[in-house]
Amino acid sequence: MAPASTRRRLVVVGNGMAGVRAVEEILARGGGDQFDITVFGDEPYGNYNRIQLSNVLAGSEDSQGIYLNDLDWYAANDIDLRAGVRVVRIDPYAKVVLADDGSILGYDKLIIATGSRAFFPPVEGIWIDDTTLAHGVFGFRTLDDTAAMIDYATALSTTGSPRRAAVVGGGLLGLEAARGLVNRGIAATVIHSGPVLMNAQLDETGGAVLRRAIENVGIDVLTGKRTTTASVDDSSAITGIGFADGDTLACDMLVLSTGIRPNVGLAQAAGLTVERAIVTDDHMRSIDDDDIYVVGECAQHRGQVYGLVAPLWEQAKVLADHLTGTDPAAEYHGSRTSTKLKVAGVDVAQMGLKKPEREDDEFVQFHEPRHGVYKTVVIRDNRLVGATLIGDVSKVSFLQQAFDQGTPLPDERVSLMFDLGTPDAEVGAAELSDDAQICNCNGVSKKTVVDCVAGGTTSVAGVMAATRAAKGCGSCKGLLTQVVEWAAGDAITEDPAAHYYVPAIPYEKPELMRLIRELQLHSVRSVFAALAPDGKEDANSKMGLSSLLEMMWGADFVDETSERFINDRVHANIQRDGTFSVVPQMKGGVTSVEQLRTIADVAEKYEIPLIKLTGGQRIDLLGVRKEDLPKVWSDLGMPSGYAYGKSFRTVKTCVGSDFCRFGVGDSTALGIEIESRFQGIAGPAKMKLAVTGCPRNCAEALCKDLGVVAIDGGRWEIYVGGAAGAHIRKGDLLATVDSPQEVITLAGRFLQYYRENAKWLERTYAWVPRYGIERIRAVVVDDADGIAAQLDANMQSSIDAYRDPWLDREQPVTPGQFRTSLPLVALPQVPVR
Repeated sequence: MAPASTRRRLVVVGNGMAGVRAVEEILARGGGDQFDITVFGDEPYGNYNRIQLSNVLAGSEDSQGIYLNDLDWYAANDIDLRAGVRVVRIDPYAKVVLADDGSILGYDKLIIATGSRAFFPPVEGIWIDDTTLAHGVFGFRTLDDTAAMIDYATALSTTGSPRRAAVVGGGLLGLEAARGLVNRGIAATVIHSGPVLMNAQLDETGGAVLRRAIENVGIDVLTGKRTTTASVDDSSAITGIGFADGDTLACDMLVLSTGIRPNVGLAQAAGLTVERAIVTDDHMRSIDDDDIYVVGECAQHRGQVYGLVAPLWEQAKVLADHLTGTDPAAEYHGSRTSTKLKVAGVDVAQMGLKKPEREDDEFVQFHEPRHGVYKTVVIRDNRLVGATLIGDVSKVSFLQQAFDQGTPLPDERVSLMFDLGTPDAEVGAAELSDDAQICNCNGVSKKTVVDCVAGGTTSVAGVMAATRAAKGCGSCKGLLTQVVEWAAGDAITEDPAAHYYVPAIPYEKPELMRLIRELQLHSVRSVFAALAPDGKEDANSKMGLSSLLEMMWGADFVDETSERFINDRVHANIQRDGTFSVVPQMKGGVTSVEQLRTIADVAEKYEIPLIKLTGGQRIDLLGVRKEDLPKVWSDLGMPSGYAYGKSFRTVKTCVGSDFCRFGVGDSTALGIEIESRFQGIAGPAKMKLAVTGCPRNCAEALCKDLGVVAIDGGRWEIYVGGAAGAHIRKGDLLATVDSPQEVITLAGRFLQYYRENAKWLERTYAWVPRYGIERIRAVVVDDADGIAAQLDANMQSSIDAYRDPWLDREQPVTPGQFRTSLPLVALPQVPVR
């Protein structure tokens, strides 16, 4: 029997950026030897970078790329992570926490890091009931919020008619939400109740410059408008909003970005002092209980509540110093706040005061509206106490150093804005002091970066991974690159990991596939064991490896369900409320009376709240409970439509020649034949196809991964690499052929060539121009490399191995595959981040 641990129990309530940063600081001070650490998180994920959600929404960042700590990190540091488990009560007298899975856990020390939640203003009509927002109404705070917005926007953008989103709130998140939706093909209007956008950071002139820049990228802006009502249709879907002045705005989607509120319900119920947030002392302890620490957006220190990342990091360091005894006298005295970010594509930096507050304050201002540039500095007693930069932030490094450290200022104040004597932006890295902050988000100094380079890390990506610089908002990456280039000199290297197929396996795709075949690696775990450094597994690599192995081995692939993400484990799309979306296959968009009747019966039997026609000509059942999934599939008796996977999805078709008077080819029959042949095959990314019966292109074949168009003479054109989502691209003509059979052959060959050569998560619209249509045509159509027969055989192997994943209902892979945790009743349900 193992001896009982002599370490004390540390419980962290909150798995967000602040809570986990505090844990990292504790571990760095030897806290792993002092404490058994348990972390509770309301969201069913590892720790991710909330700042990057706007980039995920915009499509410039993949959701898997924003994780700060994967599951392996928790395991490697012996941390008991309770992801997706909500703490519902803290009892400071018994020193226990109670969770909604029924567990009760004692603690010696407790950290509350519950963060904030989105604030929903009192807009009449946005709620279906006390807990459910109307369809198409969203907050913008979590990864699930972001995923739900992407899904809804994608569905809207595929309807073919113009769609509009209303975004209430003209702060940073509101503007970024609008930018992301515009990138996904949705027109956006930002509504702000005040007269100035980003009024917390900008003055009237700066707000006007930003507004003009925002409008120039296609985002409409309404200021001085207070949103009071929302209108919905019979299915409780948003159709418009109304304002206090009587005006209205029609919209198909509503995003509420009207601020945040600290999550303080647990603390209040536990009897801790709460004002705007949980009141702390200078050691970041609750003023009521020496064993309870507080960090992040839920903490109020000396009357201040901080919503920026840098102050949270400073709090975490003090907390860790005090908790571990490394520096018992460590104190937090507040933070000087500054921001540097890109707002809807516009560079903005702001620090300190945005305008003078005393008569003797110096105020220097430059305004060039035509070019969208606005700059101000505020100087008091020959020290920089404020600066604003819009459109041109080339001097931000020098200004940041002056603001943070009181660097002496030049007599020619204009040189604070332009390169007239202060260090040039290109050589400024050499002039920065060692303790100059390179990354405010993660508190990384120039010395830390230089020491990292001196230690042998000579690539920008390597320094980012080692120090976390530029891993917050990302706006400091340019300065970080300058410092790395300056420190490394001729020794600077490109990070080879940039070309790895998945992050944890140090091989590019061709070599990785060769080794997998040579070593006969049929499972994800065997790949990690054989090819990962030290055999270490990596959560961010598992999904890509599963897809690759399935493509390579077909029926011989060993599918370890535990190595997949939730959608692939249960073969359905998780929604923001924890329910799932089920999309049965409807080949070519063709259905029957029997199928429609069955779908209606299933929806009624399982009380499915929303039935939605998708852009891919299928029917989506939304709001299915996890435990009901096997029964829903069984009662439907229809194959999976693969709306959840990185795989072949669907073939959209028009009516074709049987009924349409313009049709010159039977697009419906060909589309059904293509979908029947390639259904469900795994790929580096999702694959969407279309077949249209004439050049009028009603099925939108020119903007699909592979599209087929019937032309006169019984011939067919095949287009590849098209897109109409966050990226717009007309497909390239691959070939013109004489028969449907040739279409099917070349379609399979192209898809296989793409599957074998594209990067993980690289859609065809990126892969085709990267490889070049001439090269692809030479291989796929002309067989210039002599591999056409092998491509055909490899594709056939995948087709032969196809098995409807919904058959898992007969034998769940694990007992918990379709099981949800039961809530702990009779305890207050207080949300925890």
